[in-house]
Amino acid sequence: MADWSTIQFKKLQLSNQSKILFKLLAIAMKYLLFYKPYGVLCQFTDNSDNPRATLKDYISIPEIYPVGRLDRDSEGLLLLTDNGQLQNRLANPKFAHPRTYYVQVEGIPNESALDKLRSSVTIKNYRTRQAKVRLLSPEPNLPPRVPPIRDRKSIPTCWLEMILTEGKNRQVRRMTAAVGFPTLRLVRVSIGSDAGKLDLANLNPGEWRELSASETKKLLNFK
Repeated sequence: MADWSTIQFKKLQLSNQSKILFKLLAIAMKYLLFYKPYGVLCQFTDNSDNPRATLKDYISIPEIYPVGRLDRDSEGLLLLTDNGQLQNRLANPKFAHPRTYYVQVEGIPNESALDKLRSSVTIKNYRTRQAKVRLLSPEPNLPPRVPPIRDRKSIPTCWLEMILTEGKNRQVRRMTAAVGFPTLRLVRVSIGSDAGKLDLANLNPGEWRELSASETKKLLNFK
């Protein structure tokens, strides 16, 4: 009969083998970055009476789904995958992974308004988490939106960089409106932070690419 130490060693071997297999399976799954244009639904079907543009109009790879969502009238970075565990982890607020947005607002927020956005804003009986917010100057170099935003010559606009660790429905728009500066244009430019950050580099609206092997490993937090 095997002694206790032998049994524990075999259990450890099986555990390590399972971890290695899980990593190999996760790496083999699909991971895409897509630059979602304005006016595109963040889903692959639209059953409305007047069908609108969806992800299917741009991406033909089956069985992949977006991690999180962008509103139809928002633009920018969208991660898609067939890795259900990763989808759940990145969408779960407790993991608090950062998302960076460039936000064009109506008016020029003063420091008091910026501090409110940074500390916490109440939207629909919910207090937002602390966020990193700063004025962008010069304004970011982004592709023009189609169609362009409404232009009101009498009211100036400016761009903010907002880094959030949560993603409630229409949160950025509701936050800026709550401090008196409505959002005119919203572009998500990156997901994650530091070495594992994914961004819009080398993508134009409507384009997508697969993650490289190194990007995938960083995304999965593999050494």
